[in-house]
Amino acid sequence: MTNNLWLWIGFNIFVLAMLALDLGVFHRKAHVVTLRESLTWTAVWIGLALLFNAGIAHYLGSQKALEFFTGYVIEKSLSVDNVFVFALLFSYFAVPALYQHKVLFWGIIGALVMRAIMIVLGAALLAKFAWILYVFGGFLILTGIKMIVKREEEIHPERNPIVRWFKRIMPVTPDYRGDRFFVREHGVRMATPLFVVLLLVEISDLIFAVDSIPAIFAVTRDPFIVYTSNVFAILGLRSLYFALAGVMDKFHYLKIGLGAVLSFVGVKMILGHTAWKIDTLVSLGVIVTILAASVILSLLWPRKAIVKVGPMVEGGSAPS
Repeated sequence: MTNNLWLWIGFNIFVLAMLALDLGVFHRKAHVVTLRESLTWTAVWIGLALLFNAGIAHYLGSQKALEFFTGYVIEKSLSVDNVFVFALLFSYFAVPALYQHKVLFWGIIGALVMRAIMIVLGAALLAKFAWILYVFGGFLILTGIKMIVKREEEIHPERNPIVRWFKRIMPVTPDYRGDRFFVREHGVRMATPLFVVLLLVEISDLIFAVDSIPAIFAVTRDPFIVYTSNVFAILGLRSLYFALAGVMDKFHYLKIGLGAVLSFVGVKMILGHTAWKIDTLVSLGVIVTILAASVILSLLWPRKAIVKVGPMVEGGSAPS
């Protein structure tokens, strides 16, 4: 049934309708997203994901529903790392809070397209080359270990080769021009720093997708389950950012937890065709336990010195 064309079309129509409702109704005018609004939208997206999961359980069975929920938990937890990077980028470029939602909205549109392409490619590779499963698994284990060992990582957007290349082919205004990505000044079409931030948001999501897409293929090989769980996790990313960006520094053990989750998923992927195959329900329990433990430990043993990074209410000129 997951190969049914109308099922795919119907789901994507739903996604487009929700995005149109978001941009055309609730965020028609640029405004600072409050904590209450972000928490409300976070609850809405999680509620819709759970409702969709109930539909999967009814029409496709409990096993598919378990695969979706496990994949959704993995993608949702890994998206927390995106939140931290978004906060650093917005802080570095002094993006006014008034315009942050627009950057994330269009960033997520691009992320949905990139994820869809990567899922199709990943499914095709796994179907043709079964051994690539072990490559994915090894990659996830190494990535997880790297996240655990190298917990603190500075971001230097000005060193990004794509950003440097972009600035060579198109001039960039020295400061923001409202919420516009491009302007024409003195007969010259120019990008604004807001578009540079959007470009970096897209790049960061592409990098994170390299980890998250193989991770969910360890749970299920069904492209529809992989795609829908990814989409629901991404759709709730904006509200999650506004809800968590201001308190991300409090969960300093979460990166270790995410690294442990990636390594565990990599092991599960490698053992998938052996006698030691890890059941999906067991995987879900292990993942939830790791994440819960990392959050609890962060609250029990807080950092002595905390550098707060969050959405900026006001901003002037962006770094050149």
